[in-house]
Amino acid sequence: MKIRKGDDVLVLAGKYRGERATVEEAIPSTNQVILEGLNIVKRHTKQSGTTMQAGIIEKAMPLDASNVALWCGGHKGPAKVGINEADGVKTRVCRKCGEAL
Repeated sequence: MKIRKGDDVLVLAGKYRGERATVEEAIPSTNQVILEGLNIVKRHTKQSGTTMQAGIIEKAMPLDASNVALWCGGHKGPAKVGINEADGVKTRVCRKCGEAL
């Protein structure tokens, strides 16, 4: 998965299509990402023990990574990601403009 925590992304599909957000968490095992301020749902929870709060809790749910694209500041649009390797160091680059992401 080429998307990491802290990346700026553009949502390509779903309810939030066209929105830009920052990745809060990347989950490579399930190929999902959690975005800051998007895909917030309300969960009705019961108190279990002494630590969990009962009531209606807002929670960020993950989106599939295939529904988001990295945002390239070079050409101000979504980027396909390429990998350049120089001196044994791999860097992510935009395939359209060549700028490092």
